[in-house]
Amino acid sequence: MSTATFRPSACPACDAAPAAEALAGGAALPNARLLLSVPEVHCAACISTIERDLARMEGVNSARLNLTLKRLSVDAVAAVGVQDVIARLDRLGYDAHELDAGTLSMTETDKQGRELLMRLGVAGFAMMNIMLLSVAVWSGAEGPTRDMFHLISALIAIPTVAFSGQPFFRAAIKGLRAGRMDMDAPISFAIILTLIISIYETLQSGEHAYFEAVVMLIFFLLAGRYLDFRARAVARSAAQELAALEVPRAMRLRDGVESTVSVADLAVGDLVLVRPGGRVPVDGVVVVGKSEIDRSLLTGETLPVYAAEGSVLSAGEVNLTGPLTVRVTAAGKDSSLHRMADLVANAESARTKYTTLAERAARAYAPTIPLLSIGAFIVWMYISGGDLRLAVNIAAATLIITCPCALGLAVPAVVTAASGKLFRKGLLIKDGTALERLAEVDTVIFDKTGTLTMGTPAPTNLEAHGATETRAALALAEASSHPLAQALAQALRMRGVDPAPLQDVQEVPGYGVEGSWQGQRVRLGRAAWVGAVPVEMTAAYFSRDDATGAFTFSDALRPGAEDVVKGLQAQGKAVLLVSGDVAGVVREMAQRLGIDDWHAEALPQDKAARIAALQDAGHKVLMVGDGLNDTVALSAAHVSISPASALDAARAASDMVLLGRDIGPISDAMRIAGQCTRRIRENFVQSGVYNIIFVPIALLGFATPLWAAAVMSISSITVTLNALRLK
Repeated sequence: MSTATFRPSACPACDAAPAAEALAGGAALPNARLLLSVPEVHCAACISTIERDLARMEGVNSARLNLTLKRLSVDAVAAVGVQDVIARLDRLGYDAHELDAGTLSMTETDKQGRELLMRLGVAGFAMMNIMLLSVAVWSGAEGPTRDMFHLISALIAIPTVAFSGQPFFRAAIKGLRAGRMDMDAPISFAIILTLIISIYETLQSGEHAYFEAVVMLIFFLLAGRYLDFRARAVARSAAQELAALEVPRAMRLRDGVESTVSVADLAVGDLVLVRPGGRVPVDGVVVVGKSEIDRSLLTGETLPVYAAEGSVLSAGEVNLTGPLTVRVTAAGKDSSLHRMADLVANAESARTKYTTLAERAARAYAPTIPLLSIGAFIVWMYISGGDLRLAVNIAAATLIITCPCALGLAVPAVVTAASGKLFRKGLLIKDGTALERLAEVDTVIFDKTGTLTMGTPAPTNLEAHGATETRAALALAEASSHPLAQALAQALRMRGVDPAPLQDVQEVPGYGVEGSWQGQRVRLGRAAWVGAVPVEMTAAYFSRDDATGAFTFSDALRPGAEDVVKGLQAQGKAVLLVSGDVAGVVREMAQRLGIDDWHAEALPQDKAARIAALQDAGHKVLMVGDGLNDTVALSAAHVSISPASALDAARAASDMVLLGRDIGPISDAMRIAGQCTRRIRENFVQSGVYNIIFVPIALLGFATPLWAAAVMSISSITVTLNALRLK
């Protein structure tokens, strides 16, 4: 038996959403968490530059930049203010804005998407007009006629470049001022070089000008960036899913008067009114009213949950039938929903070996871009006998085609898509490296009670015990948080039993609870510990001096238990059942689920030892458990998962948490983790092949700036689309 704070429920899923607060709280970082929007970041070089610079900032413990959300999370001492970080980012060349502590808004990202679309439209309109003018030149116009068309094209192209090219120019200028070279710098150089040589040709009455090419170059670059933006929006992250559930305003009740206020203005103890059809804006306890609550978006449970006075509600749930008055226990940034979203966003931003590899490759590759371009310019000036136009075109094409944008998207696009899919299946990823480790798993160990079963056992033989025995058993059971003890206590209370006045009550983890009553030692726990003869059923054993008895229980199988075992075995994983229950019950469960390797009456140290032995033999183990006696095993395993109905300690020790009752998503997670690793590797290979093929083409003069822009954009989009292939 185990010890921890636990509130029993008739339905474990009913506790899943409120438990998120404890889950997020268990992973909370020390000191202060600063959240900022950095809308201009777009590549691996941006991540590396910002994180490495802030890591050197005094008072900053760590910094993580989420490329998809364009959100920076800084863990720092209280003395470091958000303005200090903003000033630091400004010196690096990045605009930053503090995020509202009460919401995880995507406003800045949406604004960037609209801006890209507007500039793309202007570039497309100008491109079509310049191409119409170019038809006359391509058809053989000469002399003043050709010069006039070139001049009109210049009058259209110059303001278009100045307007539509701003996203590239601004980022390049800020980067250069900060002493760094990111991917926008070579792009900007290529655009400006192509425009300058076109103006020069026009003023010199030359035959060739490239105004259509420079505008088409910007059009393709913007199109690629916007399509990538939209593709990543399709791979909507779990953090965004959670953020979308947050309610910015609430109806506060004060002295009987209703007033609409910002959720950030609510304090613990305030009363809020939640009308039918409304989303719960805060974490709280119902003080007036009865209704049904829809928790499907948080837990995956399709059936509504009854709520009445004393029911615990979580932000993001939907009130279905009746008005409820709720007393606030947490609001805004302290709500379980917000903290869960923050936890997921940090997991998406976590460093994996693939993330580190991508950043190192981008840092090593970026400085070679201008060197390659300058080298190409010098060589082609020599080969062509001083043909400036040709040398500049090849240098510009080299600048564009060597931009490692696809490399920067290789990892975050896949991780974001995977986390979003698993969240929608009911699995919350706490640790960003969990998917990477999950893909390596070859052995899965399940606990039984509360994991493969619902963890809501019901006593079956209370009538067989006398009043004295049940009073002592109730007092012992109320001192424990073990599911069997809680179920026994609840059942005896419902029968009107009063607990016996015990002294010196203490719980022995893994064994049971003991105390003194009327000078006698009383125990409730394992058969061997209390000196009872075990029965072939799930039971809690009671002893008083030499007298012993057994309280037997029945438990329902958790939804998806049979499917998840079959699914894991179909994937070639070894599945084990390791439980502290008696051999007969464990054997019956193993036979029912088709598990050949099972172990009964396992103590916490036995589970940890089993995992250690498997890992010493070279196996990668996934542990799935829910109790305090599983905590050591969950921490020791290569990867760990616990249900949301698990004890706080078990959830805190786990890498992933199941939000609903269905355990089936574990099989999906194993499959998606394998796909995730394959997609990342495919993206790396694709980026490598792209550079091997197209960099020489650009250096040899077979690529125009326009063609280079199209190829680079297609490469970036392909990487993101590959991430969306996760199923």
